[in-house]
Amino acid sequence: MRFAAVLNRDGGTFRTTDLSAFSDKMRQTLEAAGHSVDIDIAAGKDIVARLEKTALRRSIDVVLAGGGDGTVSAAAARLMNSKKALAILPAGTMNLFARGLGIPQTLDAAIKSFADGEVIAVDMASANGRPFVHQFSIGMHARMVQLRQSMEFGSRLGKMRASVRAAWATINNPPTMNVTLTVGEAEIVTRATGIGITNNLFGEGHLPYADNPAGAVLGIYVTVARQRSDLLRIFFDMARGKWRDNEHVEIHQAGRAVLKIRSASRKFRAVMDGELAKLDRETTIQSHPGALNVLVPARAAQAKAA
Repeated sequence: MRFAAVLNRDGGTFRTTDLSAFSDKMRQTLEAAGHSVDIDIAAGKDIVARLEKTALRRSIDVVLAGGGDGTVSAAAARLMNSKKALAILPAGTMNLFARGLGIPQTLDAAIKSFADGEVIAVDMASANGRPFVHQFSIGMHARMVQLRQSMEFGSRLGKMRASVRAAWATINNPPTMNVTLTVGEAEIVTRATGIGITNNLFGEGHLPYADNPAGAVLGIYVTVARQRSDLLRIFFDMARGKWRDNEHVEIHQAGRAVLKIRSASRKFRAVMDGELAKLDRETTIQSHPGALNVLVPARAAQAKAA
């Protein structure tokens, strides 16, 4: 296969990686397996433009995106409904979409797995036409990301520490909003502290990512808890993959959902694949089955097919 790699030098673990040495190792590994690869190392501010240019190249089969959630999401958006496949180098903090695809979590192991990997089709989702691969969320998660962005950190560990501080601040002052959520034929009117709508349902017993990336459904998680103890339990259960054990979380699934904000404040934001985004008064979230080709390890492809 013909690879074109775009590496975000400002993304996640790439900030502290010798990208020249890593690029040499990647080229050796892929070429030894009979592939070819072009490698482009870009600054964070240029990554979207570089991905867009790379995705338009006719001479390649796979776009290999290296970076955090924002980089991966940007690459997927440009490859949606394309014959080209996306390969993910997991250089972010959590790498949840990559985990759901069975991609190894170390850079060297991920490259080795691509040498004999297979292409499969998985789902994407969109919010008012804007694609995402993992999650659209409002409320607590958005507040936490806003707070974290105001903090300084220069490493993956620093980002994790900032996330903990932001989560604690959010628990102590949770946002609430009046919403109407239409799921299929049902209309839910509630005052929520958080709503997460995911590209496929989260699996059980692990970090929040989908076990089946081709399930063709949205997972809809509604949180109404406001007490500190209840919110702490939600964060704890979320980290353990025990959503269904929490009495303060309602879980729904559908191919399409419509979210309407009825609160007067216009300060609410959304988070899409870890990045802050404008929150419209009305948002239509849609599942797009099989809209993205991805390169995954051969064993992961076999497991998804089983």
